Amino acid sequence: MMQTQNQWQPAERSPIENIKSLNYKDFGRGKSFLDQASSSEKIIQQCALLDLTNLSRVGFRGIASADYLHDLGYQLPDVANTALAQDNDEWVARLSLTEYLLLGTLNDFGEHVASIEKNWQVSEHANYLLPRQDSHAWFQISGRCIVDVMAKLCGVDLSHSVFSTGQVAQTSVARINAIIINVSSPDLAKFNILCDRASAVYLWQVLLDAIAEFDGQVIGVNISA
Repeated sequence: MMQTQNQWQPAERSPIENIKSLNYKDFGRGKSFLDQASSSEKIIQQCALLDLTNLSRVGFRGIASADYLHDLGYQLPDVANTALAQDNDEWVARLSLTEYLLLGTLNDFGEHVASIEKNWQVSEHANYLLPRQDSHAWFQISGRCIVDVMAKLCGVDLSHSVFSTGQVAQTSVARINAIIINVSSPDLAKFNILCDRASAVYLWQVLLDAIAEFDGQVIGVNISA
């Protein structure tokens, strides 16, 4: 069970926290996440929207990045625009020949990924840090209706037969650039959506409007799957 911890540094703030009526609480080390008392498993299976903007993520680019991540114990995708789930529930997405994006897990509120970013050092090897915490917002939609939701906003075919688990689309969603990663499990369809942080509130409102047609709701990390 996730426990709130208030003895740490002040929590990071998501742009979505500025929207009234949303209840954010501190979890982990300086991490603030949405905590919706009305969230339910039924909503997740139908159509749900979750703000993961404060969950740790970081990128690396360079011809030595693959070796660097292998040394850290990561399994890497073989080709660009694919992603792999790790044994600890983190994900690694390969965005180009030499660029990788690490996505943290709620199991530790992103502490492992945050430590990797903190411990990176400049060296003679071609492995360059790409901070993503302040540059991107991160949302997740889940449920049986997410393909229909995204069809309203994105011109790329994200149907299950074409866009399977582990596929990555770098595309436009509601006219803004976004990265969509299929992180579905056998029991639940899930898409991670990352966009420019400056566009976070706009995309959140667009997603809210889109899921409303399918009786979707906002959920908190207290019920997320």
